[in-house]
Amino acid sequence: MKKFIVFLLFTSILASGYAKPTVSGSYQIDATKNSVFHNAVGLRYLEEHCYYAAVQEFKIAISLNPNSQSAAISYNNLGRAYMELGFAEQAQDCFERAISLYGLNFEYYKNLAECYYKLGKAKQKLTEYKKTTNPLNKVMVGLLYVYSGNKRAGMITLDSFCMAEPELIITGGVRAYLRELSKE
Repeated sequence: MKKFIVFLLFTSILASGYAKPTVSGSYQIDATKNSVFHNAVGLRYLEEHCYYAAVQEFKIAISLNPNSQSAAISYNNLGRAYMELGFAEQAQDCFERAISLYGLNFEYYKNLAECYYKLGKAKQKLTEYKKTTNPLNKVMVGLLYVYSGNKRAGMITLDSFCMAEPELIITGGVRAYLRELSKE
């Protein structure tokens, strides 16, 4: 009986498949993953209306991965949190940075146009954006027309942008917005 127990113990050790874990030279912290994590935590705080905590999480996310498309998302979210807190000037800076890092997300433009409207800068910015030759500025011109109360001119401008730039990623968002506007 003792031999059988020793045999079972010995075979269970052999059959357990234990392997010593491989450890590379050093453990590396991935700032990009941490940035995504902090952005997600900030979004959770935003949903729970804990805006100051959300601001801090978005700032951490930006500092971990500053010049990337991921940072553009965090800047946009930070701007949204500032808008909820009533700090439209800080939000304007965030939305402008988001667009400068990744200018093909229609939501960034909508948020910036709304921010200009709340700051009372919509008409001033409309004249500024009309003077530039960047085709993406047509999106801002159209949105600023809409926020300024000239819905028809805004829809025409946004539609002409869609006709001129049908292959851009942002065009799908503009078309969806136009459909939404036409239902109103």
